[in-house]
Amino acid sequence: MAALPVPLKRLVDRLSRLPGIGEKSATRLAFFLLRADDEYARELAAAIADLKAEIRLCSRCLAFTEQDPCALCDDPRRGAEVICVVEDPADVMAIERAGDFRGRYHVLHGTLAPLEGVGPEQLKISELLARLRDGTVREVILATNPTVEGEATALYLAKLIKPSGVKVTRIAHGLPMGADVEYADGVTLSRALEGRREM
Repeated sequence: MAALPVPLKRLVDRLSRLPGIGEKSATRLAFFLLRADDEYARELAAAIADLKAEIRLCSRCLAFTEQDPCALCDDPRRGAEVICVVEDPADVMAIERAGDFRGRYHVLHGTLAPLEGVGPEQLKISELLARLRDGTVREVILATNPTVEGEATALYLAKLIKPSGVKVTRIAHGLPMGADVEYADGVTLSRALEGRREM
């Protein structure tokens, strides 16, 4: 295959750094953009520039926002007594889509991963602890993912928070709706049994 022209190669390189985009997908996207009309390319470039210029972290929950504090933190109908701790800003949107949680959030921006050089200092843990100091928060819900890193982070946070007297809970993990017990792995079934509740 012939070598790509330098501008095209540079775009393929940048696109392939996006999560879930390999070199083939990046090449396909680059050729799509090359064939697209100039207006679409300008609009895409402007949208990316606006994203970087206008989005920042909320000073309270550390989610992405256009305004500070964000709309969720600024909503007086949301209870300040419960904070749901999540790994990433996208997790806030996922929980909000469920529509049941009416408390506040705190975004860690990652999980503990010592082998990758991510320790407590690289996460927004000190900001979480600062939010607990005034005594308003009664419960912290740890909603990290059920991965090794997510579990380690949840355990670490629980050890830090419990001495303050704030209740620490963990979201339940188990079988998703529509799943067959027969095909579930042992860890998922164990978690589902541990997280059972009375009906």
